[in-house]
Amino acid sequence: MDGHDTDDPKQSTADMTVFVQNLLQQMQSRFQTMSESIISKIDEMGGRIEELEQSINDLRVEMGQEGSPSPSATLKPKEETKAVDDSA
Repeated sequence: MDGHDTDDPKQSTADMTVFVQNLLQQMQSRFQTMSESIISKIDEMGGRIEELEQSINDLRVEMGQEGSPSPSATLKPKEETKAVDDSA
């Protein structure tokens, strides 16, 4: 029986090692799948952003405002308004 008892801890250790290796492989596989899914979604969003930028540029051309940057145009009146408010 003593020989059998010493085999049990070795077998138990071997079983645990196999179990942990399988668990790590499953986790790695799931992580890889999730990473690929995230990258795919990011690429898709990038494409959508490019389409929106193109649509905005097309609308600017239609309105005849191709060369004027809209963010600075909207900031200038606000800055002037703030300057008037500060002096008052």
